[in-house]
Amino acid sequence: MTATTDGSPGAMKPRAAAASEFTDTHTRLHSPTDQHTGGRAGSADSAPVTADVPADVTADVMGAARRATDRAVAYLLAQQDEQGWWKGDLETNVTMDAEDLLLRQFLGLQDEKTFGAAALHIRGEQRGDGTWATFHGGPGDLSTTIEAYVALRLAGDRPDDPHMERAAAWIRARGGIAASRVFTRIWLALFGWWKWDDLPELPPELIFLPSWFPLNIYAFGCWARQTIVPLTVVSAKRPVRPAPFALDELHTNPRLPNPRSRRATPMGWEGAFQLVDKALHVYRKVAPARLRGAAMRSAARWIVERQENDGCWGGIQPPAVYSLIALHLLGYDLDHPVMRAGLESLDRFAVWRDDGARMIEACQSPVWDTCLATVALADAGVRPDDPALVKAADWMMSEQIVRPGDWSVRRPGLEPGGWAFEFHNDNYPDIDDTAEVVLALRRVAHPDRARTKATVDRAVRWTLGMQSKDGGWAAFDADNTSAFPNRLPFCDFGEVIDPPSADVTAHVVEMLAVEGMAHHPRARRGIEWLLAGQEPNGSWFGRWGVNYVYGTGAVVPALTAAGLPTSHPAVRRAVTWLESVQNDDGGWGEDLRSYREAGWAGRGVSTASQTAWALLALLAAGERDARSVERAVAWLAATQREDGSWDEPQFTGTGFPWDFSINYHLYRQVFPLTALGRYVHGEPVFPDPGAPREET
Repeated sequence: MTATTDGSPGAMKPRAAAASEFTDTHTRLHSPTDQHTGGRAGSADSAPVTADVPADVTADVMGAARRATDRAVAYLLAQQDEQGWWKGDLETNVTMDAEDLLLRQFLGLQDEKTFGAAALHIRGEQRGDGTWATFHGGPGDLSTTIEAYVALRLAGDRPDDPHMERAAAWIRARGGIAASRVFTRIWLALFGWWKWDDLPELPPELIFLPSWFPLNIYAFGCWARQTIVPLTVVSAKRPVRPAPFALDELHTNPRLPNPRSRRATPMGWEGAFQLVDKALHVYRKVAPARLRGAAMRSAARWIVERQENDGCWGGIQPPAVYSLIALHLLGYDLDHPVMRAGLESLDRFAVWRDDGARMIEACQSPVWDTCLATVALADAGVRPDDPALVKAADWMMSEQIVRPGDWSVRRPGLEPGGWAFEFHNDNYPDIDDTAEVVLALRRVAHPDRARTKATVDRAVRWTLGMQSKDGGWAAFDADNTSAFPNRLPFCDFGEVIDPPSADVTAHVVEMLAVEGMAHHPRARRGIEWLLAGQEPNGSWFGRWGVNYVYGTGAVVPALTAAGLPTSHPAVRRAVTWLESVQNDDGGWGEDLRSYREAGWAGRGVSTASQTAWALLALLAAGERDARSVERAVAWLAATQREDGSWDEPQFTGTGFPWDFSINYHLYRQVFPLTALGRYVHGEPVFPDPGAPREET
C-alpha cells in the first residue's frame, strides 16, 4: 500500500522511477570491474521474492549480492525528493492518532473527514483479542488500548459494537482506567473521565529551579523537558471540557473508579517520591497566586521561544499537542499566529493511505534518512560525484544548525554545528545525526570542497564538545544522567533522561576515525567507554535501535575503523555472539521484548534491517568469507522484492526502550543496501583528511 505525506517543506516528490532511467545504473558505480546488470524499478506493490534460502548456500552468492545491490540502488534513487532529501514513513502506535483526536475534541476542531480517516486507521490496527499493541507482534498494551477505544468513541463507534466490547472487556480484566499510565489519565481528566486530584502534581514553579537543582527542567531529556513544561500549566489549570459520553464500561467498578493503591514504604525511593507528591498536592492549595501566575507566564514564554519555524515544537508530536493545550489555557485563541502555526504543523505529521486512512507520525526523519541513504548508495558503488549524492550533500549542508539550543545550558561556550533529526528542530540538534551526516558528507565528492570542509570541521568541534564526563556521547545533551527524574510518580511514560549510549558513542567514534582522529584523546576515551560497556555475552545494548543486534552492529564497525584489530578479544566475542543468535534461515531478528527479558536478546523473526546490522559487524570484523556472512547475504538477496525493496512490518527502531517503538520505513532499504554494498565492494575507503586535530 502506498502513501503520501505532507511533510515539510512541501509534499514529497519522488524522482521518476521509470525502468529506462536505471538501465545503466552500473555506469554510476566506482569501478568498471564492479559493473553488473542495471537495476529495475518496479511497482511499489510488487510481490516479495519468496524463494527460501537454500540449506547449502549457493556458490553464486556474490552474483546474487550484485543483482540485489543493483535493484536496491535503483529503488532508493527513485525515492529521493527533488530537493535532495529522503524521508520514509515513521510508524509508531495508535496513541498518536488517538491523542490527535482528543486534542481536536478539546479545542473544538472536530471534522468528519479527519475523525473518520483516523478511526479507519485505528480500527485497522486492532488485534483479534480486542487490543492494540505498541509494536508489530507485541502484546496488547493497556494504555494504548484505552486511548484507541476512547478515540473510536469520539469518531462514533458504539460501545456495543463487537470490536468495542472486546476492547472494553480486556481493559476491565487488566484493572481498567485506574491501571493505565499517567499520561492516559491526564487525557481523560481533560474531559472529566478522571479526577485531577488523583493524578501526580506537577507545579509550574518547576520552571524557576536553577540548573544545578536535581529536578530542574534541564535534568530531563529534551523530549521529556518539552512535554513537562506545558504540562505544568495544564496541571495547574486543571481544565475539564464537557464529556460527550461516559466511560463507565472501562472501570472495574464504576462506583469506585480509583481504588486506593498500595503505599510504598517511605524508606525507599518510590515511597519518598510519593511523599513529595503528597506535599505538592498540599502546596497547590496554598501556592501564592502571584508566584503561580509568574511561573505560568514564564512557562508560556519558554514554550513560545522554542516553537520552530514550521510551527512545531522539537519536531515531535507529543510536545506540540501539550504546548497547544497549555497556550490555549493561557488565553491564546485558535487564530493566534502561534496556535495557527502549531496546528498547521500537526497536519504535516499526517500520512494519508490509499484506502483513506490517516496515520499520524510521532516525528519525521528526513535528515536521518538522507544521511543513511547517502551512505548506503555510496557504499553500494554509486560514484561520489553522482548528481543524486551531490544534491543530498547540498541539502544536508543547508540544514546544519548554527545557533545555540537547550544543549548550551551545559555547554555555554561551545560553538553550534550539529544537525537535527527533522526538517525543523533548531533547539535540539542531536549527536547521532551529526556523526552520520559527517560520515555521509565524507563519501560525496562535492564540487565546493571548502564549503564541505568548513561544514564538517564545525560539526566535529561541536561533537567533541558534547562528550559527557564519563567518555560517552548521548543523543541530545551532555551529562544528562541524573537518576532523580526517572523516579517521579509522574514519569511512567518511558525514559526521561538522556545518558550516553553505545550506539551513539560508536557512531561518533567511527566519524572521528574517518576524520583522522582515532588517536584524539576524546576518541580514545570513547573507545574505552565502549569496551567497558560490552555485555558479558559479547554484545552491546542498543538504545535507539532494537536492540543488542543494533548496538553490536554499530560498535564493531566503529572499533575496527578506529584501529582495533579484528583479533581484539572484544571483536571476537561480538562475532561469537552474533553467530550464536543467527536464525536458521540465515537472517537475524530481535524482538522488542529483549528490553525486558534477557531470553529475547538477539532472538526474533529475521528482518532485513537487523540482518544488515549483524552483517555490517561481521564484515567489519573480517568475516567476509565466513559461512554466517554468506548465509546472511543469501537471505537478503532471496527476500528482496522484485522492485528492489524489502518488506519489514516489524519495529526495529527505539524511541524509549520497550515503552515507545518505531518502524522506520526506510530502514528496510538503507541498511540492507549498505551491508550488501560493503560485501560487494569492500569496506568504504576515505581520502586522507589530513593531520589529526588538536585537543578541543
